[in-house]
Amino acid sequence: MLELMWENVPFLLKGAYYTLYITIVSMLFGLIIGLVVAVARLKGNRPVRWLARMYVSIIRGTPVLVQIAVIYYGLDDYGISFGSLTAACLALSINTGAYLSETFRGAILAVPQGQTEAAYATGMSPGQTMWRIILPQAVRIAIAPMGNTFVGMLKETSLVSVIGVSELMRQAQLLQAQYLLYMPFLLEIALMYWIMSIGFSAILERVEKRLARAY
Repeated sequence: MLELMWENVPFLLKGAYYTLYITIVSMLFGLIIGLVVAVARLKGNRPVRWLARMYVSIIRGTPVLVQIAVIYYGLDDYGISFGSLTAACLALSINTGAYLSETFRGAILAVPQGQTEAAYATGMSPGQTMWRIILPQAVRIAIAPMGNTFVGMLKETSLVSVIGVSELMRQAQLLQAQYLLYMPFLLEIALMYWIMSIGFSAILERVEKRLARAY
């Protein structure tokens, strides 16, 4: 069994590459979406705040697998089609953005009100206060919960195997069909997911320590 697992490491590493690619791309776009939605909920007018709340409610209230299917299969009914890799990144970005928006919103509210008042007293505009004073502190507060979201998303990439993306889970499924064996390849990808999760956690821990020293 160990020999079989070792022989197929290169094949599974190809899947690990796509898993990391999807995770990083979705993480970056999810950060942007989350930040925009958080600011919209706190500083937008009533219609904007309502739209932001509805987005968060819908995304958090529906399964990720359904969201992936809607983007890849559902939109095709209306002439909007995406490649499987693009659909995977888009669905996970939208999903992650909803969760990160709540993280950012809580972190922004955790910054003492006196910081805003002091910034206004120096002549800063609301926009300058948000981007120069509030957000840098909010990011530091949000790092730890953001890390949990990112590690969770890394594991959720396994769901995009249902639309044929050659990520880690999909590669394991192909090997299972070829050899008619399940446990060796399940254990192998479990180990790979674990190693990647530890790596992400270590990186985020270092970022958190750097930000703590900076402030």
